[in-house]
Amino acid sequence: MADTKESILHTALRLFARDGYEAASVSDIAGELGMTKGALYKHYKNKRDIFSSIVERMYQMDVERAKKYEVPEETFDKSPSAYRNTAVDKIKIFTEAQFNFWTEDEFASNFRKMLTLEQYRNPEIMELYQKCLVSGPVGYMEDLFREMMEQGIWSKSNPKQLALEFYAPFYLLVSISDATPDKKETAKLLVAYIEGFIEKNIVS
Repeated sequence: MADTKESILHTALRLFARDGYEAASVSDIAGELGMTKGALYKHYKNKRDIFSSIVERMYQMDVERAKKYEVPEETFDKSPSAYRNTAVDKIKIFTEAQFNFWTEDEFASNFRKMLTLEQYRNPEIMELYQKCLVSGPVGYMEDLFREMMEQGIWSKSNPKQLALEFYAPFYLLVSISDATPDKKETAKLLVAYIEGFIEKNIVS
């Protein structure tokens, strides 16, 4: 039963990424899996239930990655000490891992594509898009940079501006990666940019 539920989740997300959340129906998902709608409803109440499970899975994966790479798991207001104790090399490694995650992990990549495709049709998904891919990451980096400046690790400047300068190439290269067969070359560009950014801003 667990395997069937997992298959439904992955298949639904793939269809949401291809056709959009609004356009893909429960019948489409069931048909793709070769099952009846009745069989699907034994695992999920409706399409909304599937969507909520997808979002919950992404949040779980996000927390797991933060723990793995030893960077803050929560927002600054909930865990300020975690931001004050994050090393520069951890940020570099985590950012590279995030790039690989959003471009190479099938679940994450399809989630990103679903948000991008559906953001202008659905206010809730627009909010998710901002939180996961735009304003959320920028705010996260702003808090990290501000704390690093306070500790004298990072050169003093506007932390929000610095966060935008750091994240904009990341976001652009993720988009470029979608149309590039050789994703490793795009990843190399990101690594080179991050290294140059750190060298420019770290206090030696």
